[in-house]
Amino acid sequence: MKAEYDLSQMKSRKNPYASKLKKSVTIRLSEDVVGYFKEMAECTGVPYQSLINLYLRDCVQQHRKVDISWQSTIKTL
Repeated sequence: MKAEYDLSQMKSRKNPYASKLKKSVTIRLSEDVVGYFKEMAECTGVPYQSLINLYLRDCVQQHRKVDISWQSTIKTL
């Protein structure tokens, strides 16, 4: 193994898998949701977008389904 290598002649190229690692999206989240993850980010030292991604990834891996059953707030007499 050489002590030094001359990399000046190497040609750079893009990582062909980089675009498949993550996809940039625009999503609207409630302020309280963003605040929750930002607080968690301060405690853990992990960026809040990464925490949101980790949570969503866990939902995917656990095959969690959303329960959208709205409870009526009007009581019948």
